[in-house]
Amino acid sequence: MFELLYHQATHAFRPGRGMNINKAIRELHEEKKRLDRVIASLEEMQLNAAQQIAVVPEKKRGRKSMNHEARQEVSERMKRYWDTRRRQGQTLEQSKA
Repeated sequence: MFELLYHQATHAFRPGRGMNINKAIRELHEEKKRLDRVIASLEEMQLNAAQQIAVVPEKKRGRKSMNHEARQEVSERMKRYWDTRRRQGQTLEQSKA
């Protein structure tokens, strides 16, 4: 793009063809304004994309929390488990003695 503008500007300054410096400057200023708008638009897109990434919540890791009923169920299950283990331990001790 810049090569094209450079070519157009240098082409306008060739000897014998008449130099229209004012026209070249005006065109370059118009192109600069257009580029400034494009840059501002791209920067805004970049900012919006960064904000969207920041808004997305990360997935939680680790254990899930339990409600009261779930904790109670686990408690009862573990009581049964350890009660069974204690009984098995007592029968092993009695059989060894």
